[in-house]
Amino acid sequence: MDVPKKHLIYLTGFMGSGKSTIAPILANTLGYAHVDVDEEIERLTGKQISDIFSELGEEYFREVEYTILRELSLKDGCVISLGGGTVTNEPNLQLVKSSGILIYLKVDSEQIIHRLKYKTDRPLLKSNSGIMLDEEELRSRIIILLEKRERFYSQADITVMSDDLRVGVTVDKIVDGLRKFDR
Repeated sequence: MDVPKKHLIYLTGFMGSGKSTIAPILANTLGYAHVDVDEEIERLTGKQISDIFSELGEEYFREVEYTILRELSLKDGCVISLGGGTVTNEPNLQLVKSSGILIYLKVDSEQIIHRLKYKTDRPLLKSNSGIMLDEEELRSRIIILLEKRERFYSQADITVMSDDLRVGVTVDKIVDGLRKFDR
């Protein structure tokens, strides 16, 4: 049975774009449930995301992520916050786009750097030896990753610039964007 597209909302964007903050508030505003894919991966595997990456690798992580996405795509009335790299995997992107509305929380690279420079739990912000990157290395890594991912993020149904917006304003902009999908 196909779930009507408008009853699943996926939030995508680079790490630090506010997906995990905005998703539960958006869900509450809409009267929907909320699921965070990274939290589901941690619950299912019993491991932190950073440990999955370091111990089992990104390929394993993406397989678990796809399995969870398939299950979530069958839900109804749910806001799903995706990991920053979820939609860069083509099967994930197609599954998301075919089962719901994809919203891109767009934040410029300087704002992302500001938000992430003290985070220690992000595997992609560490060197190959697991050491935190200095600010210049971090800036370079973020800019390169953002450029690589933009072509995937830009396929979203709705894009909201959320650089300096308060959370409530961002949620309002999303709700306004969703009105065009109401029938």
